[in-house]
Amino acid sequence: MRTGRRTKQWLWRWRPNPLRRRDDVLEAWLVLAVWAVVAVGGTLAGAVTAGAADGVFARQRAERTPVQAVVVSDAAQSAARGYRSLVTVHWTQPDGTARTDTTVVSSTPRAGSRLEVWTDTKGELTTAPPSPAGAALEAAFLGATAALAATGLAAGAGAAARWRLDRRREDQWGREWDTVGPRWGHKTG
Repeated sequence: MRTGRRTKQWLWRWRPNPLRRRDDVLEAWLVLAVWAVVAVGGTLAGAVTAGAADGVFARQRAERTPVQAVVVSDAAQSAARGYRSLVTVHWTQPDGTARTDTTVVSSTPRAGSRLEVWTDTKGELTTAPPSPAGAALEAAFLGATAALAATGLAAGAGAAARWRLDRRREDQWGREWDTVGPRWGHKTG
């Protein structure tokens, strides 16, 4: 018996009631729709975003390869103070083509020393791809951010719609009071 009573309390906006207005029912459906969009849309947005990010990171790991390069010129002394600096490096691609380019380093390598650089499918220098653990963490973060954004958008749209309904109810109450109020007359003593 208690369970049925509790259910009636939860669904009070849909119960027959002589004081229930059309706006009350509309607001109840609006709140239900917002919660459904938050639950389904937020989850879907987070899962799709995390999956897409994970796919991008997996493609980066597949396309980028490490190459041993030789430093052609000494790094500037700014790296010794904790800053990054540019050095010119020379490497040979897997097809035998020799390449020279500049890259950012955080240490101060001397000319002739070896360091590992990453190249893309065109042989151009690029950043190292994220590790599988780092990619999973970043994909999860991006998915959670997308889920929160979808949830915030749905909740904000719902709040704006409820605010508009409240304004409409207040205007309706004002018009009704203007109709009924003069009938009561002034009874202050």
